[in-house]
Amino acid sequence: MSSSIKKIGVMTSGGDSPGMNAAIRSVVRTCAFHKVKCVGIYRGYQGLIEGDMVEMSARSVRNIINRGGTILKSARSQEFRTKEGRKKAHENLLKNGVDALVVIGGDGSFTGGMIFNEEFGYPVIGIPGTIDNDIYGTKFTLGYDTALNTAVEAIDRIRDTASSHDRLFFIEVMGRDAGHIALNVGVGAGAEEILIPEENLGLDRLLESLEKSRITGKTSSIVVVAEGDKTGKNVFELAEYVETNMPDYDIRVTVLGHVQRGGTPTCRDRVLASRMGVKAVETLIEGKSNFMVGISNDELNLTPLEQAVKGKSEIDKELIRVSDIMTT
Repeated sequence: MSSSIKKIGVMTSGGDSPGMNAAIRSVVRTCAFHKVKCVGIYRGYQGLIEGDMVEMSARSVRNIINRGGTILKSARSQEFRTKEGRKKAHENLLKNGVDALVVIGGDGSFTGGMIFNEEFGYPVIGIPGTIDNDIYGTKFTLGYDTALNTAVEAIDRIRDTASSHDRLFFIEVMGRDAGHIALNVGVGAGAEEILIPEENLGLDRLLESLEKSRITGKTSSIVVVAEGDKTGKNVFELAEYVETNMPDYDIRVTVLGHVQRGGTPTCRDRVLASRMGVKAVETLIEGKSNFMVGISNDELNLTPLEQAVKGKSEIDKELIRVSDIMTT
């Protein structure tokens, strides 16, 4: 491929997710394959402003495909939100001869990349890295599959205790704005109820469902709650409300929290990251920019960053129907 792109920068921004290192590895090695130089930018946009970058070769990324987190680190950058900060970042890229940027992150990171592209005409490609799976334009984001498996394994362990002590467990999983994790984990772990932001179950219906379960002989139950669910103010108040109205239940709360964001990425996340990294670099080499690499029906696609940022990922309605049947 002939291209004016001679050096590409890669960075991770926002929250970390399993698979980011596999994506970094893919970007670096695809650059090496096409004889394009590559630099790693540390600490996201803040590192871009401070010029914290280092040239990377194919050997720089050995033995990282199996590691969670990100070797390039991540940091919030208030300075990049200002035009002066973005100007510094642009000057550093030019000074280091970097012709284009691959940003691995979520919608906040993509917003920064989109504005950067608009202001300076600088080529940017996004790779979606977030366990919440809440980015428009892709069926799966990096880290989502790993987070699901981590959460299901944890709930399987908690169910052992719930069954042994005839307890009702409320288990909060990540998902501030979307219920993808809760819905899939709830179905996969056999939860009695699943509470997600997209579907307001309501307190009365929740009580009715739990009472029905108790009457039909269930002595222990698991309720999976997305952190953004609006049934209660938070999972602890929700549990307290149920305990007040159903004193026969011995109730416990577990918040899985950041344990879902760490750990060894699954094979699926590693393969997806590898595919997306190749696509990102080759898209830049082809002269295209201001897109996010996504996947749908197992085929990679490109979505304009503006659509990825402004669009809303849809919850799987069929899986909601399945969960309703499974919780009967």
